[in-house]
This record gives sequence, structure tokens and C-alpha cells, in this order.
Amino acid sequence: MGSVISLPDDVLLDRVRALAPDAEILTWDLRGPAQRAAIDLVVVPYMSPPSLLRALDEVRVGLVQSQSIGYDGVAEALPPGLVFANAAGVHEAGTAELAVGLMLASQRGIPGFVRAQDEERWAHERFESLADRRVLIVGYGGVGAAIEARLAPFETEVVRVGTRARTSPQGPVHATEALPSLLPEADIVVLTVPLSDATRHLADAAFLSRMRDGALLVNVARGPVVDTEALLAELRSGRLRAAVDVTDPEPLPAGHPLWHAPGLLISPHVGGDSTAMTPRMARLVGQQIERLGRGEDPLNVVLRS
Repeated sequence: MGSVISLPDDVLLDRVRALAPDAEILTWDLRGPAQRAAIDLVVVPYMSPPSLLRALDEVRVGLVQSQSIGYDGVAEALPPGLVFANAAGVHEAGTAELAVGLMLASQRGIPGFVRAQDEERWAHERFESLADRRVLIVGYGGVGAAIEARLAPFETEVVRVGTRARTSPQGPVHATEALPSLLPEADIVVLTVPLSDATRHLADAAFLSRMRDGALLVNVARGPVVDTEALLAELRSGRLRAAVDVTDPEPLPAGHPLWHAPGLLISPHVGGDSTAMTPRMARLVGQQIERLGRGEDPLNVVLRS
């Protein structure tokens, strides 16, 4: 008998069915009662609040599979006795692509060109290049490595920072403790760390004050990794620029001062949400089904409640 799988909607249905033709596939978004008392693999709705996980309290579940890399807030909501896996390997390409896009747009003045086009105004101006810039990647995991790979053709110098000092295939990775000495030397600082107690407000007033004048901060991690008030102060002074895919609060409400902060480019948390996501997510679900069927440990387990 095949595995019982629940998907939150029909987006992955055809691909997962092709990868696991013997599986019984249900549609369940965790907002109503489960259709079975036992489900081998539950795929959680994308970008859903962790509170939805409480719906699993009355269900025997083999594996809870997220569609996101981050899992902040999950430990507090996950019922006891469950195994939770994140979507590492799914969003790295899309997030890295957007991070480089935000860098290019900010460096080359593209937001201003768009506004000038709306006004039918020819706004010739010289801007900073991405070439020859020193890019500091803070959080050197899958996303950080994917960003570095995409920066290679742009002739940048990449400096890597992780939780601990080590050597990667691309070169040395500095420990977080080295940030005070590394920040003043960077033209662009990219944040790709997961949100945790250790990284909440990592980019606070002291962090931002160490960045060189005119530097660009790029946040594709989580909004609370940056202290919003500290960032606003630097942007209003004109000393720093920023490009962010995530904000605190999020979604950013109408009237919030970030909307009109000078030198800021905002995208609405779309780093991993592209056409690259669906085939990669389906492949991950297919791999998890195979591993569960063989009695092997699932991939990407980050929590056991």
C-alpha cells in the first residue's frame, strides 16, 4: 500500500503524482479537519503562520514538510512528537537571483529610471557599478553560497561570514565575531541568516554604524534581522542605502515610514516565490516519500518536537 500524502492545494499535485504514482494524495490546508487519522507526509501551506501547525495535534504524522527555508516560530506551535523538515534546496536559486537583482537595481539606479520613464523624462546619471565592489555575505549557508555563485560573473570580491570560522570550497568563512572589522570594508552587505534569538536585530544601530558611508544593505533573510528604527535613521541621514525583500513589520502597512525612506528599494517577500519553486518543491516531496517508504531518515529535518 502506498503512502498517504497531504498537499495544501493543487499546485504540486500533478508533479508529485508523477513522482509517487502509488501514493494516496489528499488536499488539506490545515484549516479544517484532517481527512485521515494518520498521514505519512503533510506538506504545509507556503508562507502560512506557524499557528496552523496546531491542527496536527490530533493526527499521526510521519513527517511535517515546510515549503520555506526559515522556521522561526515553528517550535512553539508544533505539537509534541512530530518531525519537521524545512525546504532547504528549494529556494536558494530564486532568493539568490532576487538578491543579485536588488543589488544591480540599487547600484545602477534602476528605480529612478522607472520613475523617470513614468514622467517621460530622460534622466542620464552615473551610478555605482556592481563590478569591483566588495560584497560581504552574512549567513553563508545554501542561499549565501548561491548568491556568491551568481556574483562571480560580475567581477566582485566576496567575503563570507558564518556562525563559525571554517573553510568552504570557495574560500575562508569568517565567524560572526569578525563582523566589526569586516563591515567597514564592505561596499555591499547581504543578510541571509535565519531568524533566531541570536540574529534578531543583528543589524542594529551599532552594526549599521560600522558600515562605510554610501554602502548598500541587502536583506533577503527575515525582517526582524534588521532593527527598523536604526535602518530608518541611517536612510534618512543619507549615509546608507538599502534594498530589502523582507520588512519588520510584514506585510508593510500603508503609511509606514519605510515606504518613502530615501535610498530604499522594497520587494514584497518574493525571494523564493518564483517559477523555480514548484519543480524543486515537488522533487523534495518526491525524495521524502521515497525515503519514508524505505524507512530512511527524511532530508532537512530541523525540529523534533
